[in-house]
Amino acid sequence: MKSGQLVAVFGAYGHTGRFVVAELIARGFVPVPSGRNAQALEELAHEHGLEARVASVEDPLSLDGALAGTAAVINCAGPFASTTGPVIEAALRAGIPYLDVAAELEANLDTFAHYRERARDAGALIVPAMAFFGGLGDLLVTAAMGDWTGADEAHIAYALSSWHPTAGTRLSSAVSRERRGKHRLRYSGGQWERRTDQAPTLEWAFPDPVGPRQVIGEFTMADVITVPQHLAIPDVTTYMTTEAVRDVAAPHTPAPTAADQSGRSDQTFLVDAVVRSGGAERRATAGGQDIYAVTAPLVAEALERVLTGRTKTLGVAPAGEIFDAPDFLHALAPHITLDLNPPKRIA
Repeated sequence: MKSGQLVAVFGAYGHTGRFVVAELIARGFVPVPSGRNAQALEELAHEHGLEARVASVEDPLSLDGALAGTAAVINCAGPFASTTGPVIEAALRAGIPYLDVAAELEANLDTFAHYRERARDAGALIVPAMAFFGGLGDLLVTAAMGDWTGADEAHIAYALSSWHPTAGTRLSSAVSRERRGKHRLRYSGGQWERRTDQAPTLEWAFPDPVGPRQVIGEFTMADVITVPQHLAIPDVTTYMTTEAVRDVAAPHTPAPTAADQSGRSDQTFLVDAVVRSGGAERRATAGGQDIYAVTAPLVAEALERVLTGRTKTLGVAPAGEIFDAPDFLHALAPHITLDLNPPKRIA
């Protein structure tokens, strides 16, 4: 990798975007902050000594200007239902890789549906959902699979100590609810189901030190989209601790606040990924602090691997398909605790 490579960060002044900018600088890249808010861009650029480029998804020429001369673009701007298409199109015009941190189900489904063949034919790289929701779970499931070529089912359970949503999370969630209507999505039997019944409340036996916790089952997150794109697993389900669901659903839950000099909140997480085939079970877990902050090393590590050719495919690809999953996860050691073979528990 050449030190000082320019990397466009669309939505750089958002909560997650700021973490991404700081992580890129720490890795020797030169972020190019971009977005529609000129004042927020200038303040961020001045803070880090960077060049800001104002751009809007409604103005393709401004996006072309924002991406000019950059090695890649990272899209951190939600709601992603509005930004993924225009920024991907700009990346394709510029001939550079595109990565995003989208957790919105519909936006990620759109990316795979609209761009997979086109990007593959063009020899382009598009890595969606390269974030805590989507990328991390996908990598854990892929690592847990090991040498299995398929499995009967995959489960990804999230234990969050709390979930104080950012303004971007609230806006993206509102857009998803509007698109989905009264339905919720479930992936079962190798296909998507649109359901109107209540998601079940269950108990999940997380590895120590978390232990058994009450969770909302079928709390469908981006991992349920990414995993079936490249792994032969007909049933994929995600779960969320009930306290976190109450937090994120409550209208008056405050936004996350910094608890250390890096800007991370005091939120902690444990992600427990389990795959089952016949009577066999494999699992992988990851723990850490602040789901928004940890997205930055996830997408920055992906960027480094894309730009240095440490990839396994072209086109639109989830994290576990395009990267060596165990190697990638071990590279995150400063940011997560990892166990690729924790003691077996029965969910």
